[in-house]
Amino acid sequence: MPKYLLEVNYTLDGVRGLGAEGGTARVAAATALVESLGGTVESFYFALGDTDAYLVIDLPNNSSAAGGALAVNIGGGATARTVALLTAAEVDEAVSAVKKATYRPPGS
Repeated sequence: MPKYLLEVNYTLDGVRGLGAEGGTARVAAATALVESLGGTVESFYFALGDTDAYLVIDLPNNSSAAGGALAVNIGGGATARTVALLTAAEVDEAVSAVKKATYRPPGS
């Protein structure tokens, strides 16, 4: 199953909700969302700095990942940036594809 990294930033409303409910409730809510999309949460960490939380999740496909990100963003309590993660085998497949690909750089 494809793996994704979510970088989550809370809005002011989201921070207020986090303050009212606590971190465990947010982990449960995120887990429920991911499971409703047919996936699993591998890890969920709150963070200090520019990003408020990092999740590594498994989802069936990119459409599920996009749907989850839309649900978070539409909810208004947070924004989520989704990064597709690749295994070493998938990178090997990409390298094989590059060897077959034809590409002419601009100006050449």
